[in-house]
Amino acid sequence: MKASIASLATALTLGASTVLGASIPEKRTSSVTSITVKGNAFFKGDDRFYIRGVDYQPGGSSKLADPIADADSCKRDIKKFQDLGLNTIRVYSVDNSADHDECMTALADAGIYLVLDVNTPKYSLNRADPKQSYNDVYLQYIFATVEKFAKYDNTLAFFSGNEVINDGPSSSAAPYVKAVTRDIRAFLSGNKLRKVPVGYSAADIDTNRLEMAEYMNCGSDDERSDFFAFNDYSWCDPSSFQISGWDQKVKNFTGYGLPLFLSEYGCNTNTRKFEEVSALYSTKMTGVYSGGLVYEYSQESSNYGLVKISGDSVSELPDYDALKTAFDGTKNPSGNGDYNSTGGASGCPVKSAPNWDVEGDSLPAIPTPAKKYLTQGAGKGVGFSGKGSQTSGTQSTSTSVSGSDSSSGSGSSTSSSSSGTSTSTNGASAGLKPSAMSFAPVAVGLVTALSSVFGASLLFL
Repeated sequence: MKASIASLATALTLGASTVLGASIPEKRTSSVTSITVKGNAFFKGDDRFYIRGVDYQPGGSSKLADPIADADSCKRDIKKFQDLGLNTIRVYSVDNSADHDECMTALADAGIYLVLDVNTPKYSLNRADPKQSYNDVYLQYIFATVEKFAKYDNTLAFFSGNEVINDGPSSSAAPYVKAVTRDIRAFLSGNKLRKVPVGYSAADIDTNRLEMAEYMNCGSDDERSDFFAFNDYSWCDPSSFQISGWDQKVKNFTGYGLPLFLSEYGCNTNTRKFEEVSALYSTKMTGVYSGGLVYEYSQESSNYGLVKISGDSVSELPDYDALKTAFDGTKNPSGNGDYNSTGGASGCPVKSAPNWDVEGDSLPAIPTPAKKYLTQGAGKGVGFSGKGSQTSGTQSTSTSVSGSDSSSGSGSSTSSSSSGTSTSTNGASAGLKPSAMSFAPVAVGLVTALSSVFGASLLFL
């Protein structure tokens, strides 16, 4: 009788998984320690962790390909990663319908972590029309990616967006970028997945870089990011800490409460010697920065490559040797690198159109059809074969109330959210103007409960 009941329970459980489209991913065992956030720094256990990485997207932006779904190529390149002394790679697009176990296991065995962009060109926010592109079809896609990769201990972080805001007027899309970040964090918590850090990769512009950093760290705990990153090509060899302006950026970001790192760096205007490496991993910067990712691994049309890939062969370029020399000659600081152990929220930047066209911290509420994913899982991803989401799906119809956790549908909301449509006015600002920051201990918590496993439906294109 007990066996029959057990068999029935098993069958019901399997049936429920079929209805939902996917079960909660099995936790992967690995030899790496997951990276966590303490104050404004990353930690590997009790040790400060500095990102020493490269951006890895063979084929470039013009060729949509998944470099970590190809296990053979991945393993080939891991040998180069190890030779360079890397501990992190960034991948810009993955096929969320593909299997990544073999590559991710090989990376873990090599002690290498992954920073992953959850978007693809067809499934991403449109800066020109963020309201329409922030919809349930889009969220299902990125949630499916998050669900697939949260199971790997060496997934270091998720980027909710990359360079969505690239000038002053497009800053009107910032509430949608922040909403996506909030939603991913809520999805991880609601589905009892590992709380992988979630943040944003900003463009290399001084128009509103600091305002965006403050914005992603202001408001209630459920709305704030886990880190902030930006692309920075302002150090062009030969240069220096002062000539590049990096000293001023450290000054402007001193006291910032989240981990900060460079999601792209390595100006190639002149011959690259990567002299900035010695500054980035010195105590001149480690109280504020947690390292960075060099652009980029493979030689593409933009001529930033460290190696040239031809078929199955990989040949090292001069920049490879320069970076290896720079890394070999630069150790991490001893101790904790003078990090800010308290962390804390920033004050929201004041609206100053056209350079910062955002009022307050009101965010669009998650679209109603997408709420179920926050506790029932995302289901299967459609991968690169999907039709896209920017003009599909149900949009947000309300504004969430800060601190109400309305992202999970439990809080109240007010009607009509801002359209966020960009204007045609060109914005330019020569300097960064930090607004006042207030500091408080970071306490992030989302109280969730598992809903019934039956009756869930998945929305695809």
